[in-house]
Amino acid sequence: MMTNQLICGDAIEVMSALPIASVDLVIADPPYNLGKDYGNNRDLKAWHEYEQFTDAWIRQAIRILKPTGSIYVFMGVRFISKLFTLLEEKHGLLFNSWITWHYTQGMGRKVGFSPRHEDILFFNKTRDFTFNLDAVRVPQKYYRQRNNMAGANPSDVWQFSHVHYCSAERVEHPTQKPEALMERVIRASSNPDDLVLDPFVGSGTTSRVAAFLGRRWIGIDINPDYIALARNRIGQAGESLDSFDPRVDRTPLDLPTSPSPQLQLLDSAP
Repeated sequence: MMTNQLICGDAIEVMSALPIASVDLVIADPPYNLGKDYGNNRDLKAWHEYEQFTDAWIRQAIRILKPTGSIYVFMGVRFISKLFTLLEEKHGLLFNSWITWHYTQGMGRKVGFSPRHEDILFFNKTRDFTFNLDAVRVPQKYYRQRNNMAGANPSDVWQFSHVHYCSAERVEHPTQKPEALMERVIRASSNPDDLVLDPFVGSGTTSRVAAFLGRRWIGIDINPDYIALARNRIGQAGESLDSFDPRVDRTPLDLPTSPSPQLQLLDSAP
């Protein structure tokens, strides 16, 4: 099977041609059925049709996922509960986490509260799945003897800014995701040389980050303009990503002047 490639086509059809149990991690950011214009298609179906579409691509994603694999699915609030039911009850995946991605910029409202988050559902195929907590730990804000000084679990509330429309990194795609967000997912749920698949690759963020982190990847999109855009982004991959969690470089405050045995052990680790 060819990897490290972008494929222009229908996600369901392309995945149906891939070998069974061949993918380590699926990251899906499908259309939310909110009427967005994606160039050669508009994200607007009757809700029963959208449910059928969702069920069909999930079925193929599960078929190609390895037993140790995981799937992360981005979704808006209007369909998130139905998506959860499809993943857990209909397709028998094992629920892991309901992640809330909180951001500072977003649509403003005067009647009701302004939305400032999206949801990401994290499911595993079996109980024997890849999860690299040490790869995504966040350094502690304060030194405490009882804390794990290698860092804390990031929790299920993530704070990453949108790729703002004024940013130099912004491309012509309506739902571009920050690379730091994808970095956390890929580091946590895959290993170097694993295969990461994005069936709705859009601007190419997933594939670019997978390549940056030494994973193999496949990106699928029905819009040829987005495939070209993604190919250009991956071809320009540099030595850093377009965003990061500012907490990852911090040093815990009020560190003791004499290192504790725990810190000494960390300092002596290879």
